[in-house]
Amino acid sequence: MLIDVRHASHPEAVRDFDTETLRRHFLVETVFASGEIRLTYSHYDRMVIGGATPLGPGLTLTAPTAIGQETFLAERELGALNIGGAGRIIVDGTNYDLAKYDCLYVGKGAKDIRFESADAANPAKFYLVSTPAHQAHPTVLLTREKARHLTPGEAATANKRSIYQFIHPEVCQSCQLTLGFTMIEAGSVWNTMPAHTHDRRMEAYLYFDLEAEQRVFHFMGEPQQTRHMLVANEQAVISPPWSIHSGAGTKNYNFIWAMAGDNKSFTDMDHIAIADLR
Repeated sequence: MLIDVRHASHPEAVRDFDTETLRRHFLVETVFASGEIRLTYSHYDRMVIGGATPLGPGLTLTAPTAIGQETFLAERELGALNIGGAGRIIVDGTNYDLAKYDCLYVGKGAKDIRFESADAANPAKFYLVSTPAHQAHPTVLLTREKARHLTPGEAATANKRSIYQFIHPEVCQSCQLTLGFTMIEAGSVWNTMPAHTHDRRMEAYLYFDLEAEQRVFHFMGEPQQTRHMLVANEQAVISPPWSIHSGAGTKNYNFIWAMAGDNKSFTDMDHIAIADLR
């Protein structure tokens, strides 16, 4: 298991970042690697994101030094959303089978977490998001049918999409983690535009279901000091609380969003008019 630690950056410093520096601080280029668990520990709200891609023997989630505990979830909670083939997550001896687009919430205190694929030739790809937790909540398997489903946007503004809220107060209890994914419909390309910030919580994006030759222009930065990164399939972006987080693809795509911070209110955001962006 590999883990990379990313420290927080002041917005005034980010104004002077060139492309490579911006990508080094905020882009996770390799989330999934066959037969490995790869993690990135962000000092923004101490969120951990990563990928588990089990093959034949499966993979066990252990606690690296950055976690500072004997077990990974001693003081944390976890969301795992499968974007690959059929797989299984075993939590303290209980099996949970996940098809593509299924999600598992695992509460604080779970000790033994193991990931398996039903077929090593078509392995599961579990996208992992973990945040600090102050109390234990039950482990819950969440299919797409159980998610809260929203259909905002319209074709005229190229942002028609479906939002599936999995770890959300109306669906599944958690301490501070919220998680879901958005599917951009064919013919649309924009997500989260008009843009917003939410200074009370950070966010992370994983872009996926994007053809290898396509890219998403991910926009970030202060509203009057915007920057962008070119993001490929199955790459993730760390979004600071002070930053906008919006994207436009060269084709439609899907992305997983996850947030952590002071509250779990999905609508707690500070909207920014398109005309005010710079």
